[in-house]
Amino acid sequence: MSQTSDQMELREDDIRSHYAAALDLIDGFDHAPRIATATADAPVEKSSGVGTRRRFRSTTPGLATRRTVRAEGIQLTTRIEAVEGGDGLTSPLQATVLQSLRRAIAIALGVADQFAERTALKDLKRANLEGGLSDANRAEFSELLTAEALVTLYVFGSATAFLLASHATEDTVEVGEVDEVLTDNGQLALHGVLWELDQDIATHATSEPKLVATILAFAEALMDKVAARASTATRLEPFIAASWHVEADDFTVDGFSPATKAKGTKLTMQFKKPNEVVGNHIAKYQAMKLAKMVMAYDFERKLNPFAELGGFIFTFMGDGKPGTGKTTLIQMMAGLINDYCQVAGYPFRYQNLSTDNIDSYQGKSGQNAKAFINNVLDPNAIGFGTIDDIDQLAGKRGDRQSSAGQLEITAVLMESFAGANTVVRGNCTFGMFSNYPENVDDALRQRAGARFLVDGPQTRDDYIDILYLLMGKNHDIPVGDHDVFSAQEIKKAVAASFEGHAKPHEEGLMRVFDRVRDQVGELDTIAKMGTYLKGIQEADERFTGRAIKNITDAVKVRAMDFELPDEWMENPELFLFKDYDAKKAMIADLRQPITTDMVLQEINRYADSEFRYADKSDEVAIENMVRDFGRQEEAKRRYLKDKG
Repeated sequence: MSQTSDQMELREDDIRSHYAAALDLIDGFDHAPRIATATADAPVEKSSGVGTRRRFRSTTPGLATRRTVRAEGIQLTTRIEAVEGGDGLTSPLQATVLQSLRRAIAIALGVADQFAERTALKDLKRANLEGGLSDANRAEFSELLTAEALVTLYVFGSATAFLLASHATEDTVEVGEVDEVLTDNGQLALHGVLWELDQDIATHATSEPKLVATILAFAEALMDKVAARASTATRLEPFIAASWHVEADDFTVDGFSPATKAKGTKLTMQFKKPNEVVGNHIAKYQAMKLAKMVMAYDFERKLNPFAELGGFIFTFMGDGKPGTGKTTLIQMMAGLINDYCQVAGYPFRYQNLSTDNIDSYQGKSGQNAKAFINNVLDPNAIGFGTIDDIDQLAGKRGDRQSSAGQLEITAVLMESFAGANTVVRGNCTFGMFSNYPENVDDALRQRAGARFLVDGPQTRDDYIDILYLLMGKNHDIPVGDHDVFSAQEIKKAVAASFEGHAKPHEEGLMRVFDRVRDQVGELDTIAKMGTYLKGIQEADERFTGRAIKNITDAVKVRAMDFELPDEWMENPELFLFKDYDAKKAMIADLRQPITTDMVLQEINRYADSEFRYADKSDEVAIENMVRDFGRQEEAKRRYLKDKG
């Protein structure tokens, strides 16, 4: 997050001055719940301490009427150390969690002190301690204490989520709404939420990964609850208008906006080089271009020049037969982006949505899909999200074989990829891959802005190249009369592939193309090409306005039919580290004019894919019906034979 003009540094000394108080809170305190209901027993104490002391009875007027339920000793240290996964000693992860909680509490108390100094709260607290608080100031004092409680809670939640973000795994936990949100003052507010956090850890943290997931889910729920309360509270302007930065953690407090940690995931996949991808010329070329496109993202402006100029691929679908190289294409593209990000020092976040994210609990699958989307969309990192075998993961509406979890994922993906609130910044891209795209919901499939036909090796040269590649080096067999990988020269192969789409490939589309061309002549004007589009719509009613948008987006990509020079990726100073306007100007200089050939080729490429999906879908449906009819006939024959 960029620093604002009103941003102040929260000094490390000011934070560490609260370490002792923060440690006391996680080691043990008494709290009687006033709103929430206890669901877990207090942890067994290791030694006499909090739980053995007599509870302090307040003599402050008004407090005597509050709940007198016996307070239990809340010992977060003991609770966390008891989580399964340890061997009797505090594990490194448990220690990290405890240190993060102490740090988050100390930061929250430090910001609360800053808030008190920027308002009248500090003087009013002093007057209250000295017994000199006037009746006229009591209302203001109460409102400021409520504001202090909200500030303390929100900063605690934000700092906790920030400090533990890099320790998150694929494990998720649903903790529900945070109930014990007390706003009497900052100290009591922390007692309430730490008591509830202790309850959630006891309920959900069955392992160390679940421990981190529980605390992160609790922090998110706490921030949501406090932000909602703050929208109607008073006296918060000094906190909202200011901003604090913690240098040691690179953590920023910016009102009631959560801080995000721009850390990437460490990839363990086996990367592939472009020359190790045989065939798939257009798909490989577009993937290589997209890997460089996403690197043009400007972290200050939070926007990519390609997204503004047109031509950025936010979503794409790669389809082809099994074994044609979809996984290899993913490994190549992820490897390219990862290498570029390492050179530039950018955080890179790769994530795959898999069948593990389908959950039997209602609503959980949708939450998993939304978490996947939000993680990749994070504007503070470069992101690449993949959905492999999407036909198994996202259900087809109206299909009785689709589970509730699959339909939840479909709804989330549709809303995220082209919903009312979708914002394309250009820092990430999503790829959907399938062997059977005809089984993907039509509306979701049409949200793929680009189509990558993953058809694998096609020519004799392709098959020689792939055999040479996969044979490895441990042999002495001569290559023979063949120039290895010359057929994979990307520019020559791509040009030939694009020219091949001057006419349609699918039989149904060819009939439409020939009929329209016989009527209007060569398709060399917008009016004639519009007539062709109408003819396609008459042949396939699923060819709607969204299809036209995807085609025009693909044409804009073709106008950007250049690959950013490798030198720009290898030396970030030449391009990546320049300001937004400079990068935009450099890209605009490389842009090419749009031609009728480009438009016609992209119409045919897109429409071919839709006709291919429709033909496959219809054929599969017919084959299934024929099989069902055959079963019925055989069952009837056997029944009549047994009966008679």
